[in-house]
Amino acid sequence: MAENKTRATAIGPDGYISAITDESRRRDCEALLALMSKASGHPAVMWGTAIVGFGRYQYPLASGKMGEICAVGFSSRAKDISIYGVAGTAGAEELLAQLGKHKLGKGCLYVSRLEDVDGKVLEKLVSRAVAAKHS
Repeated sequence: MAENKTRATAIGPDGYISAITDESRRRDCEALLALMSKASGHPAVMWGTAIVGFGRYQYPLASGKMGEICAVGFSSRAKDISIYGVAGTAGAEELLAQLGKHKLGKGCLYVSRLEDVDGKVLEKLVSRAVAAKHS
């Protein structure tokens, strides 16, 4: 079986975020970096070249081996900011109903602008997701 392509690196997120050309999106990602650092209790680390991740989460693979990815994270994509690891945990549905304008995909939460969502609710989603993955 192939190794996971997305791995933690020793690189911090500053270069990634400063390279975001859209000023509004860059500010949103800076704010999200601060929010997720606080809520997760973990430092930000780049996972691959495009995911700012916090903490580590190990999960079983069908092969019997273990995979690893960030517990929570985000990435600036073409249309939206993708937020990983927060939507599938216990109690997330209730918080998502209070979050504000967002979309859900397979394991991802998508927001166009951070001002479209309630930061306190997002912070709860992040902290609960990290706690659930480390319990």
